[in-house]
Amino acid sequence: MSYLTATSIACPNIAFIKYWGNCEPEARIPANGSISMNLGGLHTRTQVTFDSGLASDQLVLDGRPASGPTLHRVSAFLDVVRHIADLALFAQVVSANNFPTGAGIASSASGFAALALAASRAAGLELDEYELSRLARRGSGSACRSVPGGFVEWEVDGCDPDSGAVSIAAAEHWPLGDCVAIVNRGHKPIGSTEGHAIAYTSPIQAARVADAPRRLEICRRAILQRDFDALADAMELDSNLMHAVMMTSTPRLFYWESPTAAVMRAVVDWRKSGLPICYTIDAGPNVHVICLSDKIAEVSERLRRISGVEEVLTAHTGGPASFIL
Repeated sequence: MSYLTATSIACPNIAFIKYWGNCEPEARIPANGSISMNLGGLHTRTQVTFDSGLASDQLVLDGRPASGPTLHRVSAFLDVVRHIADLALFAQVVSANNFPTGAGIASSASGFAALALAASRAAGLELDEYELSRLARRGSGSACRSVPGGFVEWEVDGCDPDSGAVSIAAAEHWPLGDCVAIVNRGHKPIGSTEGHAIAYTSPIQAARVADAPRRLEICRRAILQRDFDALADAMELDSNLMHAVMMTSTPRLFYWESPTAAVMRAVVDWRKSGLPICYTIDAGPNVHVICLSDKIAEVSERLRRISGVEEVLTAHTGGPASFIL
């Protein structure tokens, strides 16, 4: 028996300017670019072992054996790695998150970023950061943004098959915090992959995509200049636009729950009173509340007082995905 193994860790990310909808679904090429922040303190840890004694790929996720579509998606990704490395071994993948899986906190982003690193290293590949970002994208589009560190932009130039993400500012450039208001820990019934596929059934999607370069420029400049007010305006508009597309697609997607809306309203009111704070929501009911890092404790306490908020996870600006020796 022979085997090759590697272990890696990657942070989820929260998109300030989001992508929703693909121009090339199979290659996971987005309809518009996006900008995100890695979430230090939240992570996926993944070990990949290619083993000649295995008759098929195996996946253990959060301590439980996984099968069905989840295993199939991981196996399809491993097929990409095996093809690049000219490797004919099945693998055991053991992966665990320290935050809720599949609840709109980008577990697929950190999961496939960690899988890209561990699987490529175990297969004997030596890929640079941009190549790893492109590889991670094949498993989950937003995973390409969890490979570089800090504030990251997923660059889109047409339907470029080599699309990947780059860091536009290091984590140390602007110490922000993310207080994630958990209103439902459950797995969302309709995942992002399915949502992307129906984005263009919404009459709003074309206008959202057409305006994306403007929002990206505002967000990029706000990060580089550490302009929180400009960031808040662009971020909340972008989040609202994405969810408007979801709510007007066919079939309609409603991720928000009553506490979701309560948190959004509270954040807007708190900002009017002088607290530097803003919200954004991925494909799920839980709300990411962005603030300056020295306000994390205060914001977390305020969020916990809102009816329907089950808990608050906190994160800071995080670094790149990395190998664990």
